[in-house]
Amino acid sequence: MLPDFNRLKVFYYIYSHSSVVSAAKALHLSQPAVSQQLQKLEGELGVRLFTRLHKKLVPTAAGKELASMVAPFVEGLASGIERICRPSHEPSGLLRVGAPNEFGKQYLPQVCHAFRREYPGVTFAMTFAESAVILGMLGEGRLDLALSDVFVTHDRVLGLPDIFSTEPLVDEEVILACSRGYYEGKTGDDLSYGNLIRMDFLCDEVDAMVLSHWFRHHFKRVPQDLSVVLTVDSHEAMVSALKLGMGLGITASHLMWEEIRNGSIVPILTPTPNAINRISLVQLQDKVPTLTEKTFFSFVKAAMGKATIQKKFTRLSD
Repeated sequence: MLPDFNRLKVFYYIYSHSSVVSAAKALHLSQPAVSQQLQKLEGELGVRLFTRLHKKLVPTAAGKELASMVAPFVEGLASGIERICRPSHEPSGLLRVGAPNEFGKQYLPQVCHAFRREYPGVTFAMTFAESAVILGMLGEGRLDLALSDVFVTHDRVLGLPDIFSTEPLVDEEVILACSRGYYEGKTGDDLSYGNLIRMDFLCDEVDAMVLSHWFRHHFKRVPQDLSVVLTVDSHEAMVSALKLGMGLGITASHLMWEEIRNGSIVPILTPTPNAINRISLVQLQDKVPTLTEKTFFSFVKAAMGKATIQKKFTRLSD
């Protein structure tokens, strides 16, 4: 059973001041009242917390151990209450944000940095993971808001559950790509189904389903035995192998914008437009957003709408 919290507070002040008299003054209580609370706490715990030495209280080993637990709570509570009580007209406090791995790592650090320049009272806790993980955390209340992807093609839409409200942010183009060297040495400019399925493939998913989706979308056929020469749990590692010329891999065109523009990476284009992965801002549907959340939402939309960012999302298949 936990001891009385008021007595723990009294103990904290006695420990901090090394004196019952000083603790009583700080708490605006009488000295006998403070002494009584200390005696009751020691009775509850069954241990002595202080030894009196020449009008000074010296903490025992048990007293020091209890202080190590109580002090961080009391001091953290004070600073936490201060943050909560900041003026409501100004964004402030901790904002917990989740986003897909590659998109989040590429754009959110710079967005958060720019946001804090305008609102230094806001701090961030960022989580980058697969959308299923991010949405699960959002649904459990472990995130305040999230960015998530909705896979969109001409014949299917993988949407979000009804418990979430979404607002489209950007559409990223899903491409199959390879290095210039691999393209010129292996494909022979033949981008037919029969030739492509003979290529080497790289994948950042264990079951390689993303490759099946690409072939189904572009050719209405799913190959049975692709030569997957590298499977990794990191998209960055897959892209590194792709750039080295190890094979073909699925990525988002905006992540390879510079390389596609300078010709070192070649996207595989077919008569069918590339599939689109829609990044949306997501919150719980019934949640009333705070000022900080609403301000950050608007800030993210403005940041992603800048011409320097939007040019990276121009569709290759247009």
